[in-house]
Amino acid sequence: MSTRSRTRRSIKPAVAQPTIYQWAGIFRPKTLALFVLLGLVLTTGLSVVLTTHQNRFAFNELQELRERANGLEVEWGQLLLEQSTFGVEGRIELKAVEQLQMVIPELSSIIMVRHE
Repeated sequence: MSTRSRTRRSIKPAVAQPTIYQWAGIFRPKTLALFVLLGLVLTTGLSVVLTTHQNRFAFNELQELRERANGLEVEWGQLLLEQSTFGVEGRIELKAVEQLQMVIPELSSIIMVRHE
C-alpha cells in the first residue's frame, strides 16, 4: 500500500449519524406545530368522551331521582287520604262503640277534678 492511499483513507470525514429526532424532523416548525395540533385534537376528543360519559351517568341518576320523587308523592297522597279517613269524628266514635264497647257515661257518674 502506498502512502497516498493511506492518506486518502484517513482524510475521509466521519459522517455523523442523525438522531431519531433529526431524522423525524421534530424540531422543524411545521412538524412541531403538527404534533402540537395532534395532541390538542386528541385531548379535545378524550374530553368530549369523558363529558358524554358523565352526562349519561348524571341523566340516569336524574331519572332514578324523578322515579323516587313520584313514588314519594304517591305515598304522601295515600297518607293524606288515610289521615283524613281516620280523623273523622264519627268514625272514631263508631270504632270506640263497636270494637271497644265504650258508652257515653251518664252525667251523674261524671266527676270533675280541679287542679289547683
